Amino acid sequence: MVIAAALTVGTVAACAAAPETDATSGDAPSVAAEAPTTPRIAWDTCPELAEGASRDPRLICGTVQVPLDYQDPGGEQIEVAVSKLPAAESGDRRGVLLLNPGGPALPGLDTPGAVAPTLPPSVLGAYDLIGFDPRGVGHSTPQSCGLEDPSLAGLFPYPAADGSITANVDRARSQAELCATNAGEKLRYFTTANTARDMDRIRAALGEEQISYWGQSYGTYLGVVYGSLFPERADRVVLEGNVDPTKVWANAKDNWGKAMSERFPDAAKVAAAQHATLGLGDTVDEVTQNYLALADRLDRTPAPVPGTELALTGSMLRTLTYSLLLHNDSLPMLAQLWKAAAGLADGMLTEADGEVLQQVFAGPPPTLGVPADNQATMFLALTCGDAQWSDDVDEYARRTAEDRAAWPLSAGMPANIWACAFWPEPIEEPVSVTDEGPRNTLILQNRRDNATPWEDGLGLYEVLGKRAAFVGADNGGHYVYGQGSTCVDEATVTFLTTGRLPDKKVYCTDVPPQ
Repeated sequence: MVIAAALTVGTVAACAAAPETDATSGDAPSVAAEAPTTPRIAWDTCPELAEGASRDPRLICGTVQVPLDYQDPGGEQIEVAVSKLPAAESGDRRGVLLLNPGGPALPGLDTPGAVAPTLPPSVLGAYDLIGFDPRGVGHSTPQSCGLEDPSLAGLFPYPAADGSITANVDRARSQAELCATNAGEKLRYFTTANTARDMDRIRAALGEEQISYWGQSYGTYLGVVYGSLFPERADRVVLEGNVDPTKVWANAKDNWGKAMSERFPDAAKVAAAQHATLGLGDTVDEVTQNYLALADRLDRTPAPVPGTELALTGSMLRTLTYSLLLHNDSLPMLAQLWKAAAGLADGMLTEADGEVLQQVFAGPPPTLGVPADNQATMFLALTCGDAQWSDDVDEYARRTAEDRAAWPLSAGMPANIWACAFWPEPIEEPVSVTDEGPRNTLILQNRRDNATPWEDGLGLYEVLGKRAAFVGADNGGHYVYGQGSTCVDEATVTFLTTGRLPDKKVYCTDVPPQ
């Protein structure tokens, strides 16, 4: 789970797809067996971009109509936006590769254009790259709770400086009430299971017997749900930066504190190497202790950020740190942020440090027709609506205190209360993910991933069993493919182009030092 993405296919039919069978989890009421024939997608230009954004000019877009509620397939329909980057003219086309960048709730229309430059001609000639905005996200019937803080960072519940969660409880209750009032009952149907069912409607609308899939982060859970609901329709599946399906979602954060403690030293090394200019400490331990002291200080005395209405708090510093740790190439920027934050707290902000803060705090430009709080709304809809959470406030307080003591870098946030404690009951039980099904999945996992920890990747591997192969990398950050490991990249490309999976677990150690 982050603020963060593959598979085969039959011959394209020359006419509309045959009636499709919709799947439901074993514990949910039975869905009507036969869905209406799914019309083919009418490809056209893509929706207008946000100011300053760019797009691959080859990308084309269309929409698919899907039921809001798959228990009532003939009832209200919603629109899902889909994109396509056609396969290169090589004569070796295999099918489509459906992509999801994670999030939860990241838009995906432009993901094909972002992924294409990282892929070799053998993959680009084999697959049409397919993107989509999942239901409720972006241009796919976007949802809004009317949250006062529209950022995803506003959902991360760091406790107060003294460890109290009283304010977190109030905030979580308020967020849940806003969603109930402004988004209403329909928001309950914007779930991962229904998104997976939408994926099968997309498959049908593409005229394909099967789809290949590449999911990153949250997209790994979406992928295994699809593979569980429609096991014979998933061809080659790549899962990168993985969610353990047994922990969705209340326990998905259990390993965040440990993962942060393992990832943070990568950035601390970068900062320590620049001690002469940054002044943050000349060892990893010294940088870490200075960071913890700075975060605590900002918890108690927030520092106003010039040129904005914001004041930098310890919670904001931790959230920014978490986000910048996701990418290896952003570690130098993270070290600069720490220096700027220290200068701000000391009242000695330099012009260069001020520019760093302006860059970090610059919000993304709005996308026409998409509410400002859309991702935050859908993050809550998915994490709260997929599975039931406890509403025991005292238990959250106890666990937060324990987590705060055990893992100072994450300060108790992973164990704290979320809006999900006050959310309506889910419409169905989580989809059961097991080791039953074809062997068609490649799991990619970094050893030091602060968003989807190593243990969670191993947990998914254990659940899938013989269905999957596991390729780990001695690397940090949330992204595995295209991060400097020839071992990882060759395993991925070999699988997508030939279907061959490693016979045993692989651990790649060829990542260049940062």
